Amino acid sequence: MMSPHSSQPHWWQRSAQAVASSRYGSKLASRLLPRLDRAVLRLSGNRFTVSSAMSHVPVVMLTTTGAKSGQPRTVPLLAFPDGEKVALIASSFGNTKHPAWYLNLRANPRALLTFHGQPARPYIAREVSGAERELHWQRAARAYPGYNAYRERAGGREIPVLLLEPE
Repeated sequence: MMSPHSSQPHWWQRSAQAVASSRYGSKLASRLLPRLDRAVLRLSGNRFTVSSAMSHVPVVMLTTTGAKSGQPRTVPLLAFPDGEKVALIASSFGNTKHPAWYLNLRANPRALLTFHGQPARPYIAREVSGAERELHWQRAARAYPGYNAYRERAGGREIPVLLLEPE
């Protein structure tokens, strides 16, 4: 489905990562990036996101079913491919509450992923734990070091790691 970036991030991407992982940068990023990504995705035919350019990490559009509303909900997220599987980190930019998309997947693990203009594909999500969680957390934190800062700010909340597998 997607391939991880093989090259190292440029200096400006490392700088953007540092800003986005800071306390104030993450607050700004949490408000701006999803809106910017949706607009840029729409204008680019689902091929480009600001988050991916800044983070040097692939971004997917995740569509879940709202836990309360039952309505489709779509959000852009950093994604960490593992063959046909995709790991997602429910960091919520280091907030003390879980993101809505995570709660939606807990209520209904079926989801759609769209990447780089390809048609949406169905996936089933499951939360990983133990060594499997640690493996995916470390891979994600190497690609985007901001996750370690988010973990410190999450107020004791263990940040969930989800693995999505094709249906």
